[in-house]
Amino acid sequence: MQKLPRLSGKEVIKIISKIGFKAIRQKGSHVFMIREIDNKKIMTFVPLHNEIDRGTLLEIIRQIGITKEEFMELAENQ
Repeated sequence: MQKLPRLSGKEVIKIISKIGFKAIRQKGSHVFMIREIDNKKIMTFVPLHNEIDRGTLLEIIRQIGITKEEFMELAENQ
């Protein structure tokens, strides 16, 4: 299994925007993103850091409801 890449907050936003997430608002260095599927809202916060910790990235991946492998595939096709 591949390691997660070191990504910036802007790169993560760009990647999850591919699957329908939209930035709703920003407070400080955190962007609130949301996606609606069948009247169900999925939300996450993405920190706009130069490099997001791997644990934080794993939590974002868990919150948006995709697997690590699916995220890696989206990141490779960036």
